[in-house]
Amino acid sequence: MNTNHVQDRNMQMNGRDDLKRPLLEPPDSISITIPEPVDKKRTVKFRIGNIKCASCVASIESVLGELKGVESVSVSPIQGQAAIEYVPKLINANTIKEAIEDAGFPVNELSEQEIAVCRLRIKGMACTSCSESLERALRLLDGVKTAVVGLALEEAKVHFDPNVTDTDHIIEAVEDAGFGADLISSGNEANKVHLKLEGVLSVEAMNTIRSYLESTLGVNHVEMDLEENKVAVSYDPDLTGPRSLIKVIQEVGRGSYNASLYIPPRQRETEQQHEINMYRGQFLLSCLFSVPVFIFSMVLPMLPPLGNWLEYKIYNVFTVGLLLRWILCTPVQFIVGRRFYTGSYHALRRKSANMDVLVAMGTNAAYFYSVYIAIKALTSDTFEGQDFFETSAMLISFILLGKYLEVVAKGKTSDALAKLTDLAPDTAHLLTLDDDGDVISEVEISTQLIQRNDIIKIFPGEKVPVDGIVTDGQSYVNESMITGEAQPIAKKPGDKVIGGTMNENGCLLVKATHVGSETALSQIVQLVEAAQLARAPVQKIADQISRFFVPAIVLVALITWLGWLIPGVLGIYPKQWIPKGMDKFELALQFGISVLVVACPCALGLATPTAVMVATGKGASLGVLIKGGNALEKAHKVKAIVFDKTGTLTVGKPEVVSVVLFSSMSMGEFCDVAIAAEANSEHPIAKAFLEHARKLRQKIESNNQHLTEARDFEVHPGTGVSGKVGDKMVLVGNKRLMQSYNVTVGPDIESYISENEQLARTCVLVAIDGEVAGAFAVTDPVKPEAQPVISYLCSMGISSIMVTGDNWATAAAIAKEVGIEHVFAETDPVGKADRIKEFQMKGLTVAMVGDGINDSPALVAADVGMAIGAGTDVAIEAADVVLIKSNLEDVVTAIDLSRKTIARIWLNYVWALGYNILGVPVAAGLLYPFTGIRLPPWLAGACMAASSLSVVCSSLLLQSYRKPLVIKDRKGQEQNSFRVETTGIFQDPTRSASERKEWIKRQILQLQEERVNLQAEAFELEKQRFKWLRYCSKKDRELERLRLENERMRLENEQSILQLRQKELEVGFRRSDDPTSLGIDRVQARDQIDLGRH
Repeated sequence: MNTNHVQDRNMQMNGRDDLKRPLLEPPDSISITIPEPVDKKRTVKFRIGNIKCASCVASIESVLGELKGVESVSVSPIQGQAAIEYVPKLINANTIKEAIEDAGFPVNELSEQEIAVCRLRIKGMACTSCSESLERALRLLDGVKTAVVGLALEEAKVHFDPNVTDTDHIIEAVEDAGFGADLISSGNEANKVHLKLEGVLSVEAMNTIRSYLESTLGVNHVEMDLEENKVAVSYDPDLTGPRSLIKVIQEVGRGSYNASLYIPPRQRETEQQHEINMYRGQFLLSCLFSVPVFIFSMVLPMLPPLGNWLEYKIYNVFTVGLLLRWILCTPVQFIVGRRFYTGSYHALRRKSANMDVLVAMGTNAAYFYSVYIAIKALTSDTFEGQDFFETSAMLISFILLGKYLEVVAKGKTSDALAKLTDLAPDTAHLLTLDDDGDVISEVEISTQLIQRNDIIKIFPGEKVPVDGIVTDGQSYVNESMITGEAQPIAKKPGDKVIGGTMNENGCLLVKATHVGSETALSQIVQLVEAAQLARAPVQKIADQISRFFVPAIVLVALITWLGWLIPGVLGIYPKQWIPKGMDKFELALQFGISVLVVACPCALGLATPTAVMVATGKGASLGVLIKGGNALEKAHKVKAIVFDKTGTLTVGKPEVVSVVLFSSMSMGEFCDVAIAAEANSEHPIAKAFLEHARKLRQKIESNNQHLTEARDFEVHPGTGVSGKVGDKMVLVGNKRLMQSYNVTVGPDIESYISENEQLARTCVLVAIDGEVAGAFAVTDPVKPEAQPVISYLCSMGISSIMVTGDNWATAAAIAKEVGIEHVFAETDPVGKADRIKEFQMKGLTVAMVGDGINDSPALVAADVGMAIGAGTDVAIEAADVVLIKSNLEDVVTAIDLSRKTIARIWLNYVWALGYNILGVPVAAGLLYPFTGIRLPPWLAGACMAASSLSVVCSSLLLQSYRKPLVIKDRKGQEQNSFRVETTGIFQDPTRSASERKEWIKRQILQLQEERVNLQAEAFELEKQRFKWLRYCSKKDRELERLRLENERMRLENEQSILQLRQKELEVGFRRSDDPTSLGIDRVQARDQIDLGRH
């Protein structure tokens, strides 16, 4: 029997104790007495300086705990932040701030937690001037702190003081500005569930349910819809959940009330579809009238036998054709075209002008002049004139067609976001377990009803419903839809899974850890939505132009009209220029109307936001989350990238390769003291040592279960930790920490440090009572893609710099291996930020790539902060760009996507401005005297509509973006490890040494065969290089040279991996006679290869 399996199973079963706790439920009996309203609590966050150790945290908590009204205090010493929950009726945020400062801690920043946020869907915006005027109107409203309006997204985000104004007043302000508004979300929408009530027939019952829900632990806010019998509840998922809330409603009614999950329709998709349907309906309605007008005015007159009846005079020179055109055009002008009148009215009332103003002026000029012609025809039997009814009707129809195509295309800009929201499954299998961990029941529920700590069963081929931890089962999970990782990831008990990913071939039991909006998928969607709403600085170009664009076009149209009318009246140009059926006034009027309707401010306004929307959505699908247009624009200017070492350039999984004693104490005592000192440290090196020391202590002597905990534990950023273990003062860190405490580092210790640093290892010293008792060396392999990425960045004109807290020798060795020339070592987190500021003072735009936690100051100081390896923690505040995977290729992707996007934005601007610069003179008749070409108003309107559509389609081309650098795995080998996966006979300790030798021989032969194949590939590459150098153009040769160079680096990397594996196997072959040796000494093999390289 496999004892290891039994132990693992027992561990899993024991670990389920906390999973079998019943869901949060209300008491069995509920009193009919309505509870007193609970005072609302608020949370304020402070950024606090000088927090050095646990005692600092304790002193802050002690000071604040004595204040009346403070409910809870949470202090993070790593981030230097504190979150305090308090009752506003008893104490305010300023009093709390003063108490912290009186305790000796500076408060550098106060986050305004009392500021509420709401998001609105805006209707009726046509161009940039609309969004600008709405922003001004919102900012003038009392209580509004900030307001951002997104034209392409058709949303507004407003931060306001709830004590001064509310969402109703904000919506009213939007409507007063001439736009429609629907509330998308308000307040804390972090976790919100919508329920449909059943059996609730009176207002009193609804109020009773509201009271009980509000008094339920964990409920933050309750919204009731009395007409629809619906309730929306915002809650804390740590304390309650949707099923618990449904149970409360059932208990209130003693079984007569019930509630079910109500999923409201997605407002964005609904509004987009409504807008598409509206424009399509208006266009078809206009065609019902404008097509006959076109036939009566332009087709039938060209066919005399069929069109003669149109010339029949009803009275004086008022003909049947004129009457029909007037009747058919009027509904188009005043019913279909009503939206242009209302838009113009509200724009002019705001003292601004937009596209609606231009269209209304143009169509009104054509329509009312035509009415004048009709009246003159009725009152005179000698009048001659040409009406423009077809111009008004066809112009409106073509503009509506263009708007219809534009909104369809704009809907596609958020396709990536829609695909992300569709990843989550609708249902999940909920398990109920007994005290022994056996399944009692299994039921299928909606994903939105999942609560924290639920056990979910995921069958092969199903999607993972929420973020969680695998408690039982093994499988491969495809996470490409979230992280962009192409290869499925093996999952076993204890591994994390991400909601929205696909379970492939095994059955998994998952404990839900993040539900609702806390899941990685929800955070990604929220981040992308916020990014799409944020404006890029380059948008200011369109904002500045829009301020004078419409008045300038009106002025140009007036000049055009007078410029053709006055010379015509004075006889300056020949009469042959006037088309048949027109006079001088009508020709001038047509030119003026064409100028009004050909100009397009919409194309300028859409140039930036549509590109940003597509780019951020595309980046999210590739695992690159860009936080808005500002970060996107700055990234394309980056000229220097600062890399952290541990976890960024290296794999981030340190391994202890040696432990040495420099005192007379035993190894067991040394391990006990070091474990106690490092137990509270979160540093990766500390975790690696703890794991190694525990295994070592168990191996060499009996397991001591009663270890003394370290007191006065203190973290020294960039150097190590200190604390007291029993009566001993213990220091664990680098040489600088020892020097700061005046601990002597002897020659033998210096020799040990030097030897390991030359092999790119980090040495950590352990001092007890002022003397170095021992040391351990840690190695962290370099990521295989690091060197190709650094090389590719160099080809992009970007300098790479490494800034690390590690020692100089180790840093220099790593830098040499990956190809970085500029190295700054032994730098603490604050020093990293200072280095970045130095580079910025030299005129460089600097990006920082780090893990998002220890590198927070540097990420904030950099022009573009990139948090790499975020995984499910995508909401890293310090970063401008969040890279979900721990793959350096995504750094290249982020910068390249930024460059492609900014280039696309400028192309959009060139097209939009170029169209207006060329289109307005043509519409004004500049070419007419020389070529006889003129632009009729209806055709000018069609051109205007096409210009906006072309800009949107241009931005949509970013959806075809592909990553510029993809380092392919060879035969599925993992890039991030040099380990040899010893399986089968070699891993079985019951096998003899000769059997393991035979296994190693076969492995070595296989590796040699692979090396021959690699050499053959290298030979083919050289042949290709020769061919391209001989026959291709200079440009093609350069492109192929770069490709071949990347392939060459890939082959060299794979060759080094194979060489390492072969050395490891050879070392294992020599040691396989040892029956206790179950693995391979990877460190010894790597040392031999390092010596071979030197």
